[in-house]
Amino acid sequence: MSQPWKTPKWFVSPWNYLPEVASEYAFAPQIKIHDMTLRDGEQQAGLELRKDDKIRIAEALAEAGVHRIEAGMPAVSKQDEEAIREIVKRNLGPEIFAFCRCVVDDVKRAADCGVSGIVIEIPASEHIIRYAYQWPLERAIDLSIKATSKAKELGLYTAFFTIDATRADVDWLLDLLEKVATEGHMDSLVLVDTMGGANPQAIRYFVRKVRERFTQPLEAHFHNDFGLAVANTLQALMMGVEVAHVTVGGMSERAGAAALEEVVVALLTLYGVDVGIRCEKLYSLAQLATSLSGHVLAPNKAIVGRDLFTIESGIPAAWTRRCQGELITEVFPLHWELMGHPGPQIVLGKGSGTPSIEIWLERLGIQATPAQVESLTVRVKEKSLEKKGLVSEEEFVALVHEVLDNDRKS
Repeated sequence: MSQPWKTPKWFVSPWNYLPEVASEYAFAPQIKIHDMTLRDGEQQAGLELRKDDKIRIAEALAEAGVHRIEAGMPAVSKQDEEAIREIVKRNLGPEIFAFCRCVVDDVKRAADCGVSGIVIEIPASEHIIRYAYQWPLERAIDLSIKATSKAKELGLYTAFFTIDATRADVDWLLDLLEKVATEGHMDSLVLVDTMGGANPQAIRYFVRKVRERFTQPLEAHFHNDFGLAVANTLQALMMGVEVAHVTVGGMSERAGAAALEEVVVALLTLYGVDVGIRCEKLYSLAQLATSLSGHVLAPNKAIVGRDLFTIESGIPAAWTRRCQGELITEVFPLHWELMGHPGPQIVLGKGSGTPSIEIWLERLGIQATPAQVESLTVRVKEKSLEKKGLVSEEEFVALVHEVLDNDRKS
């Protein structure tokens, strides 16, 4: 690709690809997307997914090309366990993982479900062990060794998950990991920013410190309390971390997690890294997951928001009118077809200018003079302010008749 920043589907900054910028990128040869919508996503307060809902979302994730699906936590409920078993049974294509506490019985239940791997969690900061769990510090280490050893015995790929790692004393954290790696078992290590309190520079430090002592593959699991989950995930991947933990729409407890669609599209367009996800499925996937879970996406949510291509302001409406076909990415950095979005619509409101009015008149096949267009523009703004919302087609037609009828009478 001679100009990777500009294709028929996107137009981003060429600076992303300058040698002095790109020289800092050290992506792994293969990056896996580990979707945890069915477990971590459902932890968002008020979201409930039934067995059939989970199966439908898992099928859609598989259709989109997700590499790993964290299908749930068998210990949560009988329905969750049944959903995991059914998802495994359907052989959808992605690797199917379960989530476990560092409890031997949890590991056994996961193995009984037929999953190929587990994400197994343990508190990893002294303060959260002491105050939130109220355990002796040694208990976290003992539980980790016993549970991960059982996972190895049962042939489960074991991703060791360190709760609250970024708020831990780094030496304590690394010593805990060392004991688990040598006396227990871990196939990969999940770098976890449970409270979303690390910035991208701290994530660089985290990755470097872990790399100094461990050779296992690394995975990134970052929360969004400060709006940095996607940025931190990209930072970790840029340093060679192999797996990104994500959810559809960023759903998860509190402020959420790294959004699947944002991580995947950013990798593709801003860094030139294609992880093999079928991006054209992202919009429909988000619609399905949100409709089944009850999660509400912001209308202007990056990549999958309903109103990403909705234009009210007059200047962008004029741009859209002039820049059709291949020129449309002059107006939108991403083409709607990339993520399977329905595409642009010009709406009428307080911010509308004469180009918007002209576009609507053309669509309705109505002729108007420049003076009438100006008059309609004023009336549309007034109507929008009056109702504190957009002007509907019915309301616009009524305004057109008023203006044209007044001119005829005069």
